[in-house]
Amino acid sequence: MRKMICLLAMCSIFAAMLAPTLRGQQPWVIGPWVRASQTPVIRPRPKSTFTDPISGQPVHWEALHTFNPAAIVRDGKIVLLYRAEDDSGEMRIGGHTSRLGMATSADGIHFQRNSQPVFYPSRDSQTSRESPGGVEDPRLVESPDGRYILTYTQWSRSRNSFTIGVATSPDLHTWTKFGPIFGADGKYARWKYKSAGIVTRVEGDHLVAAKLHGRYWMYWGEVEIHLATSKDLIHWHPVEDKEGNPKVLLHRRPGRSDSGFPETGPPAVLTSRGIVLLYNAKNALDDSRDPTIGPGAYSVQEALFSARNPGKLLARTDTPVFQPQLDWEKSGQYASGTTFAEGLVLFRGQWWLYYGAADSFVGVAKATTAASY
Repeated sequence: MRKMICLLAMCSIFAAMLAPTLRGQQPWVIGPWVRASQTPVIRPRPKSTFTDPISGQPVHWEALHTFNPAAIVRDGKIVLLYRAEDDSGEMRIGGHTSRLGMATSADGIHFQRNSQPVFYPSRDSQTSRESPGGVEDPRLVESPDGRYILTYTQWSRSRNSFTIGVATSPDLHTWTKFGPIFGADGKYARWKYKSAGIVTRVEGDHLVAAKLHGRYWMYWGEVEIHLATSKDLIHWHPVEDKEGNPKVLLHRRPGRSDSGFPETGPPAVLTSRGIVLLYNAKNALDDSRDPTIGPGAYSVQEALFSARNPGKLLARTDTPVFQPQLDWEKSGQYASGTTFAEGLVLFRGQWWLYYGAADSFVGVAKATTAASY
């Protein structure tokens, strides 16, 4: 009888180990993902006020929407930099001013929030690129020398322009802005581009920018995902094809959840199998869409690139690893639904994924298993 019980127990353990593969998950994928909270971990706070340095007037800086967060582990806690929209401007997507708020958590779910934003448009060298409009959709990594490297979208309504900006900080409070990652002059000066995830390696509970072949690497882009390199994490250069255009690594796939387009998600992670990139997949609105997910909805997919050649795609998930399901993920500012992944951390031995829900809230999921790193 004991032998039978032991045999059954061993079978159960073996089945549990194989479960992700049996569900169709490839062994390199980070996941499967389960919600760590059934409710938003960050919501709008209409009463929060801040004196805008450009207008000199008080504004309700996180009154309308709080979403699309960056994440990092600092001093044993998870820190989020989340996009917060005020109640100024037109009631439409892109019609408000965005700033970045900070929230800190000891358990990954319950957050203490700063009363003031920590990153915002100001009277500085980037005013014309960030006002009126704002700073949006951050991604955050550590540098090998201990600095924090922030990539974010610089949005200007008056210029009708958006670029990826970069800033650094020693403490997440005091920031130095460096402007567009591809420079303010030259070939890419007039380009519109957004969404950048720097390749990282795991060092304890920290994700630190990884040098491969003597350079740092970054996946970037919306509609198509490209690659760029840097020697200093500030100045970046797109990897180009033979025609001199940014090399395309990922593009839309009819019939899949990324049939609309792919968009770079959180910082990528170097693992024993290669570089894992979580990316946001927009479903198409027409007949080319994935019929199992809502038209226009954003879900999460994953891609694996070679560590020897970060521009070489090795594998790609065929179905979402995470997608909108709960009411608050499908009924906000973006009612088609989003689980827009931007913050990824390794915390207490598990992967935590922070995402924007319906362009209105911040949600969190955990990976019950993880790709080897």
